[in-house]
Amino acid sequence: MQTLFFVGLIMVLGSFMKFISYKAKILNVVGYLILGLIIGPEVLNLVPQRFIDNTHIITDLSLSLISVLVGANLRYNVLKEVWKQIVVVSIFEAIFTFTFISAVFYMLFNFLDFEFVNDYRLIISVIFGGLASATAPATILAVIHELKVKGKFSSFLLGVVATDNAISLILFSFVVIISSAIMDSGSCSYGAIFMIIPTILLTILVGVVGAILSELIDRIFKNHSSIKTTSTLGMIFLIYSLSRHWGLEPLLSSLVMGIAMSNLSSDFYLVKKEFDHHLKDIIFLLFFTISAMHLNISFLTAMPFVIILYIIFRILGKILGVWFGAKISGASKDVQKYLGIALFPQAGIAIGLSLSLQNEPGFETIAPIILNVIIATTMVHEFIGPLLTKYVLQKVK
Repeated sequence: MQTLFFVGLIMVLGSFMKFISYKAKILNVVGYLILGLIIGPEVLNLVPQRFIDNTHIITDLSLSLISVLVGANLRYNVLKEVWKQIVVVSIFEAIFTFTFISAVFYMLFNFLDFEFVNDYRLIISVIFGGLASATAPATILAVIHELKVKGKFSSFLLGVVATDNAISLILFSFVVIISSAIMDSGSCSYGAIFMIIPTILLTILVGVVGAILSELIDRIFKNHSSIKTTSTLGMIFLIYSLSRHWGLEPLLSSLVMGIAMSNLSSDFYLVKKEFDHHLKDIIFLLFFTISAMHLNISFLTAMPFVIILYIIFRILGKILGVWFGAKISGASKDVQKYLGIALFPQAGIAIGLSLSLQNEPGFETIAPIILNVIIATTMVHEFIGPLLTKYVLQKVK
């Protein structure tokens, strides 16, 4: 059947699931994940694997918008009093998580059923460390929208999520380039490490230029908010796709674009308002339902220790990293105690980065392993994560 048929099926069933979630008093995000698992190939197979394999346009569209909206929360006039704290907390949290996962996977490698790829011990360990640093902006954004939470803590949380993902994207790029150099020559030169710097700088430049062009175009449609929304969405998709085409980091360019647009334009909130009213529910429904369909349930039982260790040491890294960063920067007690727990969700960005490895030369052996671990742990992160984020946001008011 046509792709459009299955998109329609997901949207119709998603409407019922949203209604059921409301009646059962569970988060929509959790409901969408349950729906995706039930109708996907692993259970009822109402949606076939061939559809899931060709949903890149939907996930790319979703991730580009989500990245922009997360970046848009880094508004200087809102966060100017705490931006230094946000940066310090994000750096410590990302480094702690990377270090915890990389070290644990390296030390316990042979106990994790990875003996058949023992030659890639260091590479697999640091790649998992790079992926673990990422947080799910879509999940946290969805929970905040659903609870209609506003205030200093939620703004701080979104600021950390945006900064954390920027750091994670840069860190992961470094890890992949260094790993590629090691696999090619058995060692890594300083030249290979510094290759990533121009890529990161160009990615940031593309995001800033996209924001400036979008703002200039919006001025033409000054008194037409719906037209401004359409042109802005078009520019977001252009920047994301061009970044990918040029071999840059599309998620980072979109995130930078969101930061720049929200700080350059006093009217960007109108576009955000349009998204909240008309696009948000559709994007979240499609993104989370399709994400759940990627799970191979048999993998959950094949490598249980990998999944358990990844989940435990990732959240430990988040909690301890936030606590140290918050202590050093003088952030509030609520940030020290609760922010790390709220960062538990992990989904789209980690899956997107894992999928990107499938096309990297030299990663043919290890890329499927990494993707399956991330998808399996994503299901746990996305079922428990929204509940933890909800608990924290209701606890801290």
